[in-house]
Amino acid sequence: MKAVRSIWRTVAPLALVTMGVAAWLALAMSVGAQTATPAKPAAPAKAAKPATKKSAEPEYKMVVEPQAMELLRAMSAKLAAAKSMSFTATVGYEYPSKLGPPIVYTKRYDVTMQRPDKLRILMPGDGPASEFYYDGKSMIAYAPADDLAAVVDAPPTIDAALAAAFDNAAIYFPFSDLVAADPYAALTNGAVLAFYIGPSGVIGGTKTDMVAWANGDAFMQIWIGTDDKLPRRFRAVFADDPLKLRHEMELSNWQLDATVPADAFASAKIKTAGRMAFAAPVPPPKGAKPVTAGKSAQKAPASAAPKSN
Repeated sequence: MKAVRSIWRTVAPLALVTMGVAAWLALAMSVGAQTATPAKPAAPAKAAKPATKKSAEPEYKMVVEPQAMELLRAMSAKLAAAKSMSFTATVGYEYPSKLGPPIVYTKRYDVTMQRPDKLRILMPGDGPASEFYYDGKSMIAYAPADDLAAVVDAPPTIDAALAAAFDNAAIYFPFSDLVAADPYAALTNGAVLAFYIGPSGVIGGTKTDMVAWANGDAFMQIWIGTDDKLPRRFRAVFADDPLKLRHEMELSNWQLDATVPADAFASAKIKTAGRMAFAAPVPPPKGAKPVTAGKSAQKAPASAAPKSN
């Protein structure tokens, strides 16, 4: 894996050196042309032999480095051993803009879980707030601003519940692998590249070890606590994204095996909330235009005034 890291580190310097040599040669030729005395005619050049094609094989190998995988294994073991845990995930997503540079939207997830069948996720952030509850029997997606809740029967484990939430309602959480029963299997599936980058002391207010990892879908950089082995930061780029937009997740406020109140995985507000379907949002009809509040108010017919007795 040293070969891979050395390629990344030397691409820019090599380009600068190449440019420097070319510029020096051009300058030398220019100076020579101004000061040289007339020279004898040069002998006709021999026909050059056709250049042989070099193979297009890459100059490095994709290597899965044992040191990197051991760090991921230690992190996963720490998470899998916790009977309960809570943390905050602050996620930044880049979105394309008409200006050219992407715009970042941020979402915060306050997560509390208890193995094997309890999960609560509160989601303030850019856009409408939302809440998700799972108690081993049912899943609830709640929209506080509209006071609407979607309630559906759920499988008996966190892994199965999150898979059902995605399949049925397109609900996805970027930290799902971290709360899985086997985080290591979820995180390392299909690995084609993994290597240790080095230490860092600026993420999460603690010392971390940086790991690069990739499979056929994504390239990720992960910061893992040197002492506590907890994940502190993820940075990902996805292979099928032509814009190579970046996704970042900071993890903080970790608490492992803390006592969780029995009522943490439900909300009294759900009982009186209106109901909506537990399903993926339906896109608007083709050609439909959003209606602004001002225009709708102008076009709305005046209601009849109540009669007085």
